[in-house]
Amino acid sequence: MENPPPVDRSAPEAVTAEDVLAAARRARAASHRVALLSTATKNAVLQAMAAALRTHTPEILQANAADIRAAENAGTPDNLIDRLRLTKARVEAMAVGLEELVALPDPVGGTVRGSVLPNGLSLQQVRVPLGVVAIIYEARPNVTADAAGIALKSGNAVLLRGSGSAYHSNAALVTVLSAAGAAAGLPDDAVQLVPGVDRASVRHLMTARGLVDVIIPRGGAGLIRAVVEGSTVPVIETGVGNVHVYVDAAADLDMAETILLNSKTRRTSVCNAAETLLVHADVAAVAVPRLIGALQRAGVTVHADDAVAALADGTVPATADDWDTEFLSMDIAAAVVDSLDGALSHIAAHSTGHTEAIVTGDLVAAQRFTREVDAAAVMVNASTAFTDGGQFGFGAEIGISTQKLHARGPMGLAELTSTKYVVTGSGQIRESS
Repeated sequence: MENPPPVDRSAPEAVTAEDVLAAARRARAASHRVALLSTATKNAVLQAMAAALRTHTPEILQANAADIRAAENAGTPDNLIDRLRLTKARVEAMAVGLEELVALPDPVGGTVRGSVLPNGLSLQQVRVPLGVVAIIYEARPNVTADAAGIALKSGNAVLLRGSGSAYHSNAALVTVLSAAGAAAGLPDDAVQLVPGVDRASVRHLMTARGLVDVIIPRGGAGLIRAVVEGSTVPVIETGVGNVHVYVDAAADLDMAETILLNSKTRRTSVCNAAETLLVHADVAAVAVPRLIGALQRAGVTVHADDAVAALADGTVPATADDWDTEFLSMDIAAAVVDSLDGALSHIAAHSTGHTEAIVTGDLVAAQRFTREVDAAAVMVNASTAFTDGGQFGFGAEIGISTQKLHARGPMGLAELTSTKYVVTGSGQIRESS
């Protein structure tokens, strides 16, 4: 690709329902062509997009700088600015994510199951694209490239509706990606930025039933709830992460400290970051001062229950709301529980079903934890940061589903497909029953 079309740096005026529906109609028309692309063509598109991101990194960062300045001027908290910020390394990570998709198997056409029925009919359930996938997401412009890549490799057209705070970044990214894709054989309108930056355009998108096959919201609890409750288009619900790390009586405390710090401080603004620490009472006298001290030295504010506060200085009192809070910041709630049962009860009461972790050397405790905890991912002696499509080997993920229908956990290529049955016979007819 030589040069992409110039990006309009001004945010659009308010758009009408027809503006959004027109984009959806174009995506619907494109989806039929995208579904028929060969694996080789889709891989060539992804490679071209990755190369274009690298070539046009300066323009992308320039656009992102405009969004960062606007966010800072608006008094946006630092943790939210971090979600919005792009760097050369983050753009490179987006390019690598696209390239990793090239190496993954194409799910389209794959057989889920098959059999020959007693009447001689051959029955196959095969994977097919969903069609038009719309992503509604907050901040994080890296989602733009991840979502586009996964949607395309799985044979779908994609409508991207990022937040207004990332408008310039997303516009630059979509311009670069769509131009590179078109040069490599991608149908026009297969990757589009949904018009508008106000809430009205989101409402129009959520009611485009018949044009959009599925909507995937990525963001905070308010966004997800609004999409789930207001959409007439089917929704795959991604959830917030009120993530717990439970340090059992049989835990190796060296391991526990390392896992806790990585789970909490690696990157606080992501949904797999730990938000609550639970410590078994039998080891609390030793474990609490050590673990709380490690968190505090790393800059974390600990919201403690009475038992933790009695064993560690410098904490703040935990409120009732803290146990249900996804802090997304250098804050964590901490409590002592009297048993594994107490930990399981606390998690059942407060978990959002995203990721839960146990640190233990007791096989029975680990087995109970994995069996009884109701979450999309359960970690045994491992950081919660591993709940990620890339870390699971799925390539860049489109989100982490906390629902139980269609998809659960990191959503990779297979999760962006549906299935259909192909029945092949040799003249069979159904007899009257």
